[in-house]
Amino acid sequence: MKEAAMYAEERQIATARLVAERGRISVADIAERFEVTTETVRRDLSTLERRGLVRRVHGGAVPVETMAVLESALGEREQTFTAQKDRIARAALALLPTEGGTIAIDAGTTTSRFAHALPRDHQLTVVTHSVPVAAMLAGSPQIELHLLPGRVRPATQAAVGAETVDALSKLRVDVTFVATNGLTLAHGLSTPDHEEAATKRALVNAARRVVCLTDSSKIGVETTLRFAALGNVDVLVTDSDIDDDVADELRESGLEVLIA
Repeated sequence: MKEAAMYAEERQIATARLVAERGRISVADIAERFEVTTETVRRDLSTLERRGLVRRVHGGAVPVETMAVLESALGEREQTFTAQKDRIARAALALLPTEGGTIAIDAGTTTSRFAHALPRDHQLTVVTHSVPVAAMLAGSPQIELHLLPGRVRPATQAAVGAETVDALSKLRVDVTFVATNGLTLAHGLSTPDHEEAATKRALVNAARRVVCLTDSSKIGVETTLRFAALGNVDVLVTDSDIDDDVADELRESGLEVLIA
């Protein structure tokens, strides 16, 4: 079945989903489905590979990982599990350091909601690599804001790369509030992209205390790259849809689990 003509970004998203669904697809099949040239398909696959969404192989593409958890666009993620994320953000405010403390805020939709919920009567120094978080907090009189350097990755609108990691290696913050694409007992906290993983790892290493903010849909999910073992995280803040047995297993591993 052929698809109607679409813009390049729409076609690339559709291609990534097709690869995830089928497990492997050829350049010729993609070209026929979307009525484009094989050269256009190869350019699309190169773009998707750079974004960490597919892996190119001879004659086609395969998912980045067997479980094929795609990193959805930031705008799309903003529209999912919104009530749960708001509850998580509010609950996490109880974990702020004392007034005058320093926190790091990771890129992510739940962490962005947490940043938006920061109290206006609590003086803090905030370090972030997230452009949306920085834009949200810029001008807040109670916040001393530090935006990390680096290349801004379109999928997450966050600075990543060697420059970002190097800047974080020189810092020590009271609490890092980190997001994740997946969390399991065996694999820890994970994400599909190499540069995102390196930056998240540096955020974790820079903190005296690490708090993971994630909705329950990410729990039980494993993505390609682990950036923190559960032992590197002090508190998980998630929503009440988490399975009770899973929550108990996480607590038994030594992780404090706060249900919002």
